[in-house]
Amino acid sequence: MRFDLTDMRLFLTVIERGSITAGAQAMHLALASASERIAGMEAALGAPLLERNRRGVQATAAGESFVRHARMILGQVEQMRGDLRTYATGLKGRIKLMSNTAALAAYLPPRLTRFLAAHPDLSIDLDERPSVDIVQAVMEGRVDLGIVADITDLGGIETRLVTQDQLVVVASRTHRVAKESAVAFADIVGEAFVGLADAALEMHLAEKASRLGRQLNYRIQMRSIDNVGMLVEAGIGIAILSRASAQLLGRPELAIAPLSEPWAARRLHVCARSFDALTPQANLLAHAIMADDA
Repeated sequence: MRFDLTDMRLFLTVIERGSITAGAQAMHLALASASERIAGMEAALGAPLLERNRRGVQATAAGESFVRHARMILGQVEQMRGDLRTYATGLKGRIKLMSNTAALAAYLPPRLTRFLAAHPDLSIDLDERPSVDIVQAVMEGRVDLGIVADITDLGGIETRLVTQDQLVVVASRTHRVAKESAVAFADIVGEAFVGLADAALEMHLAEKASRLGRQLNYRIQMRSIDNVGMLVEAGIGIAILSRASAQLLGRPELAIAPLSEPWAARRLHVCARSFDALTPQANLLAHAIMADDA
């Protein structure tokens, strides 16, 4: 069998992205080169690793086995590199970090700034994802660390509490709740909403609405917090965001009030598959994220 670490990383990326084209783009490879690499692995192993369909590709049974072994091998290689770098002068390397929207809005930036300034030979691959995707990536060893909210299942990983955040209602100044000091979820559940594309928050709010026998009416969902603010300001609907995200809007025609329910107070955690098994670089970043003096 002749294939290298790049082949393994390519295959894992193809599985994660759902297509060879997307995997090749993420790995900065030409599509023809990526296809040739995968075909070479299949030939070397004597079994098909991918099943092609109209929606993209998925792993065969042999492919699933390859995924497990490749993740273990790549994880061991990264651990080896981290251990050996401790014998060099200064640490060098890249740390893979995933964060949800709430942490990226305000909590992480000053800490990452201080960390990168203090460690000029370290770099961070930062990816913004919903908390539920981050937990899965941490469990599978695809990232070193994650920042997640406790509204998703945190079983199977190790966590450390880093901060608390509050869910707030954002509305235009002309909306009926604009002058309220706090807003009950039951009082707004029937309103039209402008949503932020955050799967974990959406599921959390949907579950709370279901307990009231209601379903949230999203007129539109946006990926950008700025666009959410623009639409809310125009009276298209109201939004529920983290306080940290809402404070970034900076639009004077918006009113912001906390949700009054106890469940609206969320906790943010840094998570890892095992803090004891982190590379020296990732361990440094974990401590920087947990620092309370940033």
